[in-house]
Amino acid sequence: MRILAFTDIHSSYKRVFEIINSEKSDLVIIGGDLTNVGTVQEVESVIRQLQTLTPNLLCVAGNMDLPQHDDLFCKLNVSIHGKGLIINELGIFGVSGSPVSPLRTPYEIDEEVIAEKIAEGYQDVLKAKIKILVSHAPPYGTKVDIVHSGFHAGSSAVRDFIENEKVDVVICGHIHEARGQDVLGKTKIINCGQASRGYYGVIQISEKIEVTNSEYR
Repeated sequence: MRILAFTDIHSSYKRVFEIINSEKSDLVIIGGDLTNVGTVQEVESVIRQLQTLTPNLLCVAGNMDLPQHDDLFCKLNVSIHGKGLIINELGIFGVSGSPVSPLRTPYEIDEEVIAEKIAEGYQDVLKAKIKILVSHAPPYGTKVDIVHSGFHAGSSAVRDFIENEKVDVVICGHIHEARGQDVLGKTKIINCGQASRGYYGVIQISEKIEVTNSEYR
């Protein structure tokens, strides 16, 4: 299975459409910040366009999206916020939003809620051989959650979950300047970077799992 993962699109939809059209994939994942505080109507239009480009689409919302976007994702059958599904032997589950911050962006939630939603989704994929967590916020204290000032700004709930349950892959974004990868135990973590700048992630699953940061020019 070949997965394309996008985060931090920030309304640069055309670039994402171009990448999907240029890359073969079995599944497209949107890991949050599809918009810059976009309307529900805007998001519905974009999701419906994406659904014409890929047979399988899954989404969580980011801190620059709105909580109402999760309701829309549910309506359009693309949501994995607090839920999961199994495709063949692959289980995918997720959590929207980001931890509470001084920035007071539109979709920030307490770490306790992040933990609850991850746990709820995980229950849906327990039987999967391979498990992928999609979280807009990266795990705290890793290479992929460091802001320009040098501080870690990820989610402690995401990190705690990884350390306790040891999923195979975590797809995240949120911290633009921390694009890249890290590993916690056996868990491969990829911060896909700003899709608005042509960055995205590729997860290739065959006999082994390969995770790559890619760039579209």
